[in-house]
Amino acid sequence: QIQIVESGGGMVQAGGSLRLSCAASGRNAWTDAMAWFRQAPGKERELVAAIDYKGGDTAYADSVNGRCTISRDDDRDMAKTTLHLQMHDLKPEDTAVYYCEAKDSLFLSRDGATYEYWGQGTQVTVYP
Repeated sequence: QIQIVESGGGMVQAGGSLRLSCAASGRNAWTDAMAWFRQAPGKERELVAAIDYKGGDTAYADSVNGRCTISRDDDRDMAKTTLHLQMHDLKPEDTAVYYCEAKDSLFLSRDGATYEYWGQGTQVTVYP
């Protein structure tokens, strides 16, 4: 089992920046690929960005490519991984609940169905 807790959401004016973080702890979290997904009201959950277990391979949704950077810090001694999502030039359409998710695989995936663990989510609201 992996426990995930997100932080860093909030309200920001369009054009602003936010940094989301999540702490993943438990079963060898550093061996898991991880990702940020988001879900806006009335819309399906969608991938924002994903990263492999080493941080060497990343993937982004076209809608955020060039505006977001995903990264991770692994602490094997503490069995804890911290995932970050740095977002710039935010737009009102980025408004959503953002979820940090992990999958029991070394390699990232864009398919949300393959992720087995997620947190409670953090709200990001971008106003004009």
